[in-house]
Amino acid sequence: MAEHRRGANLPSIGGFNRTVVLDAVRRSPDGLSRVELASRTGLSAQTVSNVTRFLIEAGMIAESGTVVSGRGKPRTILRLEASSRYAVGVHVDPAVVTYVLLDLAGTVVASTTTSTPTADDPSEVVRTIASAVDGLVSDAQVDVDAVLGVGIASPGPIDVDAGVVLDPPFLPRWRDVPLRDALADATGYPVLLEKDVTAAVVGEMFLAGESSARNFAFVYFGTGFGVGLAVDHEPVRGVGSNAGDAGHIMVDQGALAGTPDSAGSRGEVGAAVAPDRLVQIARSRGLPLEAPSDVESVDRAWDGLASAIESGDPVAIGLAEDAGTVMGNAVVLIVNLLDIDRVVFGGPFWSRVARAALPAARAAIVESPLLVPKHPVVVDESDRGADVAAVGAACLVLDAALSPRASALLIRR
Repeated sequence: MAEHRRGANLPSIGGFNRTVVLDAVRRSPDGLSRVELASRTGLSAQTVSNVTRFLIEAGMIAESGTVVSGRGKPRTILRLEASSRYAVGVHVDPAVVTYVLLDLAGTVVASTTTSTPTADDPSEVVRTIASAVDGLVSDAQVDVDAVLGVGIASPGPIDVDAGVVLDPPFLPRWRDVPLRDALADATGYPVLLEKDVTAAVVGEMFLAGESSARNFAFVYFGTGFGVGLAVDHEPVRGVGSNAGDAGHIMVDQGALAGTPDSAGSRGEVGAAVAPDRLVQIARSRGLPLEAPSDVESVDRAWDGLASAIESGDPVAIGLAEDAGTVMGNAVVLIVNLLDIDRVVFGGPFWSRVARAALPAARAAIVESPLLVPKHPVVVDESDRGADVAAVGAACLVLDAALSPRASALLIRR
């Protein structure tokens, strides 16, 4: 177990202007000159010079070559030093706990998994996760002082203020687990706790390019079905930071209703597309999958379903398409409610069936007769793959420490 101690709060690079400049450099893979930084940020040349000097001394950016642009002195290009800082992301899933180590650019440099421990003994949960976190950092040969902190993505409901996992429905023994503070004590790192769907939204925003959508829905398909939201470049957390439960939206279940004569019946989307139920339907349609008896068996059966899709099995492809259609029908209501122009699908169960499910979901949304907005709606999938929640959890740390916040400009008395 690590013995390093750095306090309870996330380190800050200090000052709004520094985060503005660093964010601009981070989002420009080819680098920016000081003149370009002044133009993009609206800061004066002198301020940009002072800020970049600080960031260079801190090792977070570096001068990297020059470019000639017209007459005058060649411009020095500043690029991000991605290996100067890191963040750990942890995703607690009913089947496995996933750990990722991200550098400053948001690139996954190391990852690992452990079986999800039972929460009968909360101290054992903390020991398992802390040991995996320490091992991840050590194996990657990263200096512990370069790690900004640990982000945890957990199924809800959670108590963000207290740092407690309350009572996730798919983790029946995880009740009132004080994960955040206990893990901070065990590792010495600052720790943030967030609901998994919200973490996925934060990751999507942090890792997006300069043309990222300001408003979008992130459809998270894991053990449960949830929808995270970004409005005006801010994640929607809700009063208790538990926004995102969308499984109770009523939809036409179509071919997933159970029997041919019940097609067209309505039901809750979460129940209709629950992975264990879809595995049962697949088995009833002749696919040789393992019977779903627990979360691990469902996960293994889902791998079998994914393999069948990849091999072109029409039954597997049809089932994934049906599930995508049902999810898309549910998302139409959210698109109408918020008038958003982008929908992103992702999550550990989604990524394995996306090849067939995404086109069906896209068609269900953009071709829906119920769709109200007249502007185009882009429907795609996350680039983060099955580890999207863990990556998002690490991005919570990077975002909190490195992204500009208007609140930093408030005058405090």
